[in-house]
Amino acid sequence: MKHPQSERTTAPATERTSTLQLGNYNTLRITRFTDHGAYLDGGEVGEILMPKAYVLPEMKSGDEVRVFVYLDQEERLVGTTETPLARVGEFAYLRVAWVNEYGAFLDWGLMKDLFVPFREQKRRMEKDRSYIVYIYIDEETSRIVASAKVDRFIQPTPYGRYHRGEEVDILIQQKTPLGFKVIVDNAWPGLIYDNQIYEDHRTGERLRASIVTFRPDGKLDLSLQRIGKGRFRDFAEILEERIKEAGGEIPFTDRSDSEDIMREFGVSKKTFKRAVGTLYRSRRIELLPESIRLIDK
Repeated sequence: MKHPQSERTTAPATERTSTLQLGNYNTLRITRFTDHGAYLDGGEVGEILMPKAYVLPEMKSGDEVRVFVYLDQEERLVGTTETPLARVGEFAYLRVAWVNEYGAFLDWGLMKDLFVPFREQKRRMEKDRSYIVYIYIDEETSRIVASAKVDRFIQPTPYGRYHRGEEVDILIQQKTPLGFKVIVDNAWPGLIYDNQIYEDHRTGERLRASIVTFRPDGKLDLSLQRIGKGRFRDFAEILEERIKEAGGEIPFTDRSDSEDIMREFGVSKKTFKRAVGTLYRSRRIELLPESIRLIDK
């Protein structure tokens, strides 16, 4: 299973660098072939093996290949053409493949599972359950590891980083009494209040959201609907399509109950009324006592 990835500003993917990036993509030159696979020029760290399973028949010495570099079971640098579910410097929602006396091991899409030491677990992780984690390189061991104590890796949003209505990528971190705590653009803290949530969502889901407010503590308030004029214009198009699908008339007006509107269209009454106004002013609909009807053109 592949997940769309957000680019974290402090750890962007690289194509070609003078310094090898562990836990990330690197473009490396093939130096030679052996029965074990192809060896790649890792610069200062020496040659890096790309195992035979990833070597294609058309590859030859001197070719450059884009590989993800990590450590194999024996802690040796290897390059793979497999796509991990996340990279160093990213947050992800990953499943526990197995546990032992040292910690938990997460399935992150590669042959070797990702280690989470007990000290980096909020509570003991359980096999086959999934958790939000942050992936980083442990300074003491130089190994790629993950932590479920993600809050310490989430930075306060810099003032002026976003403007109201700007769309961002979010990862749902957890449900709180106020709503959903989320991670914005793989870096910043955010919250979507309960009154902005109109569908069932769950931890680990990746969505698009709009910036509503920047708070002094560096946290962002967000909405799952577009903010500003574009939001109402977009729903106006959706509403017009829904009326067409209903045969040209729907039993709703701008006086309809807000709960009925939410249940039928998944938007607030304010959004509904603004969309009705947009369609009415553009002479796309006529307003009847108990319904809204499309105007044939």
